[in-house]
Amino acid sequence: MSYFESVPSQAGLNRVPANPFKLLDFNYLILSDGETFSGTTSAREYLAVLLSSKGTFVVDGQTFANVGGRPNVFNGKPHSVYLPCGANYTITAQGRLEIGLVSAPSDLKIAPYVIGPEKITTGVWGAANFSRNYHQILTQAGQPDLPAARLIVGETYTPSGNWSTYPPHRHEKEDLPREAFHEELYFFKVSPADGFGLTRYYNDEIDTGYVVRDNTILMAPKGYHTVVSAPGYTTYYLWALAGNHRVQATADDPTLSWVGRTVPMLKALGH
Repeated sequence: MSYFESVPSQAGLNRVPANPFKLLDFNYLILSDGETFSGTTSAREYLAVLLSSKGTFVVDGQTFANVGGRPNVFNGKPHSVYLPCGANYTITAQGRLEIGLVSAPSDLKIAPYVIGPEKITTGVWGAANFSRNYHQILTQAGQPDLPAARLIVGETYTPSGNWSTYPPHRHEKEDLPREAFHEELYFFKVSPADGFGLTRYYNDEIDTGYVVRDNTILMAPKGYHTVVSAPGYTTYYLWALAGNHRVQATADDPTLSWVGRTVPMLKALGH
């Protein structure tokens, strides 16, 4: 079973070559200026996260014009469009448009909506050389006006030489409030684009590492995961989770969880 893939980056809709998930899916849409793409969500909900440029969305006759604007994921907060189940949609590009389309099963029949930069929560997780910056796009916490059935979505930026998702965590068991079951994916980009990072993925069946490059994806249906950026490079990943609900609870690797307990002390020392 494949847990890490290079996502094709051709014109049009690019699918992940192999998908180990039961719930989550990811597509990478690339359109040239003026090109259009049409589809239907069927029995799934989608979040279209604009990675670069602008687009106009028509969803069941409702138009959202001029959505987006950042030149790439490393410059600015995202615009996103929530596409509910049972919706027909058309996307028209303004400039070279790149979109990450994450989806999960849904029967939640609501109106589509746009998530603008003003609704993005930002901050820093971790401390010292395992600090990283985040954008929370579609999460339950603090966003009651952004409903969804399963999807939880955000972005993380890991600076040069830093670790991310550290200590490694998992969310494979339904054991609230300690842990919640969620599948998770990381879609990566690297700046500068010729750089790399590394990711470790492990559970009871596998313990392995992968080389993170532009347009690669880690798919974690269960198990622990962590990421590190090579010195001189910043790694970005669009992350998405889906489970039976949207209550988040993670379990750190018990052999490394002590590192997480040092965060308050390190922050107090200015690290």
